[in-house]
Amino acid sequence: MRLVNYQIGQAKGRLGAVVGDVIVDLARIAEVEGTVLPDNMLAFIQGGKQMQALAHGLLGKSEGNWPAGVTVPAASAKLLAPFRPNKIIGIGLNYVEHVEESSRTLDTSKELPTRPVLFAKASTAVIGPDDAIHHNANLTNQVDWESELAVVMARDAKGVSEAEALLYVFGYSIMNDISARDQRRSGLWFFSKGQDTYAPFGPYVVTADEIPDPHALDIKLRVNGVTKQDSNTKYMLFKVPTLIADITSGVTLEAGDVIATGTPSGVGAGRVPQEFLQPGDVVEAEVEQLGILRNHVVAV
Repeated sequence: MRLVNYQIGQAKGRLGAVVGDVIVDLARIAEVEGTVLPDNMLAFIQGGKQMQALAHGLLGKSEGNWPAGVTVPAASAKLLAPFRPNKIIGIGLNYVEHVEESSRTLDTSKELPTRPVLFAKASTAVIGPDDAIHHNANLTNQVDWESELAVVMARDAKGVSEAEALLYVFGYSIMNDISARDQRRSGLWFFSKGQDTYAPFGPYVVTADEIPDPHALDIKLRVNGVTKQDSNTKYMLFKVPTLIADITSGVTLEAGDVIATGTPSGVGAGRVPQEFLQPGDVVEAEVEQLGILRNHVVAV
């Protein structure tokens, strides 16, 4: 399923599944069929496999002959951030070429990490498709981009083995790990990466059954239509199972938590000369099968 948090007019966001050129409201189609599904994605994720199976069944039963009132044209809906995660775990230096470019420009080690480099992004940083990334010149003049595959956890996970890790994944999305390069404080990244609007997320969450191999997806980023990043998730240094196993060795991941799995080379700080986002820019993060996450930059 390709799930969205959609909005019509000023109404609150609702959980929908994109099928062709329509969005099917899952709570409404369930009500028509005499059953219940939640109207928000986080509750749906927390509902587990039984809830996913119910939604699959309802969509399969009615596809092409939707009951009245359960669909809206996809073109008429605004897509919001899928949900606000309780935790966002970022992964630094997870593509070999990005390790090299970072060592040249960001004072990080040129040696490949021997364990995943973990940091946190604030959940209040989350924004959705077409929302504005804030450029506050009083805080930073180095607003940078990082296109990343986002992993959405399906259920609580602690002490998970690599062999079982993908069983804990609900689905995949895109996160643009916006970073103020000049706000790293004594080498710590929280303020650099956790400011408001610094976690564009979406536009979809695609369930794991539709992405059999998360390590075979093209990943790109464009600024004002010009390609800046162009790689593939197969080049991750630490694959998704390793990331989940490492994180859960000491931190419980809960249903709906998100892992932003790192970015390939091509970030602005690594370019010669360096390039950074400016007010008026449009930035598009793209991951194969997961869509395009488009945002614009505004001065605040």
